[in-house]
Amino acid sequence: MDNTASITAADFDTIVVGGGIAGVSIAYELAAHRSVALVERESTLAYHTTGRSAATFLESYGNATVRALTRASRDFFVAPPDIVDGPLVAELPLLIVAEETEVDGLRALYETVSPRSQTIELVDGNAAEQLNPMLRSGYTDLAMVDYGSLELDVHGLHQGFLRGLRRRGGTVLKSAGIVEARRERSSWVLRDAAGDELRARTVVNAAGAWCDEVAGMFGAAPIGIAPLRRTAFMVPGPRETPARSIAARRTMTMSASEDFYFKPDGAGFLCSPAEETPQPPSDAKPDDLEIARAIERLNEATLLAVRSVSTSWAGLRSFTADRTPVVGPDPAVDGLFWFAGQGGYGIQMAPALARAGASLALTDDLPADLADFGITAASLAPGRSALAA
Repeated sequence: MDNTASITAADFDTIVVGGGIAGVSIAYELAAHRSVALVERESTLAYHTTGRSAATFLESYGNATVRALTRASRDFFVAPPDIVDGPLVAELPLLIVAEETEVDGLRALYETVSPRSQTIELVDGNAAEQLNPMLRSGYTDLAMVDYGSLELDVHGLHQGFLRGLRRRGGTVLKSAGIVEARRERSSWVLRDAAGDELRARTVVNAAGAWCDEVAGMFGAAPIGIAPLRRTAFMVPGPRETPARSIAARRTMTMSASEDFYFKPDGAGFLCSPAEETPQPPSDAKPDDLEIARAIERLNEATLLAVRSVSTSWAGLRSFTADRTPVVGPDPAVDGLFWFAGQGGYGIQMAPALARAGASLALTDDLPADLADFGITAASLAPGRSALAA
């Protein structure tokens, strides 16, 4: 059931707030067991961060919990269920390049991530230039390549979860920003901007950069979500020999300091300064100064010879202090469940994180196969810093 018109009154087991990848994925998992409504403040789902993702699967990216959730999601991407229309992945090795001052940091990263991967290796500068001939000769002193990295179809993934939610009887409400929440007996009653009311026993807070604001309506303490802006832009492909152009399209390449990355996209390249600039929750806009800085670095490190930008955009990546998602019931507010803080990893770990969240909401425990990856409920729990103390 896909309702885009307003509803004057409706009762559900669970209401999920937020229509990005976080919201649709956990709503899909919960809908197998409960009646679910997904509510989104915008007129379009996935308008903010999800729709602006760089669309990559990188097992070497993020902290230990994020990497475990990413590894646990690989099978879903490689062999997706029938809710997905078509393949979700294409091969796109990740190449991390280091100048002399970055070599020690890259070696430390390799020592951290390589024990759990058979697809990662260190290579010298010459080998890096063979992998991506768009690198300027002599720029790279050491590189790490992950042959297991993938390019993801973000739209296909989001639509798959949405399709699955509808098949399971889920209700989808757009242009339904929640403005008030009140407790009545054992249920929450939510009122949207149009004055319509929805009632549910449990509310899942999957509102991305707005998670702390949403929590405030329920009387919950904030978890310290920090929205960080990231700019991206497209540049035309350089005039070059066909052989070089074809070879360069095999990798996503980033600097070891993470101050730029670029990857092939159609006839051009998607580039980013990879900045993390604090910004209040909003419709993020690209930063021209960051774009100029990235172009300078790209022209120093590559043969892209960037002179113009085709288009640019920005998104907000919402982090907690320890850069780990917050998944679990609020420690002080009954009926409020957190599903927040996916940061820049939300797409690549979405399948496993949604399963973890739904299982914790339904049973207070994790699926055994996710626990086998080293994922724990305590590492995801709201208030985990207090629990650790």
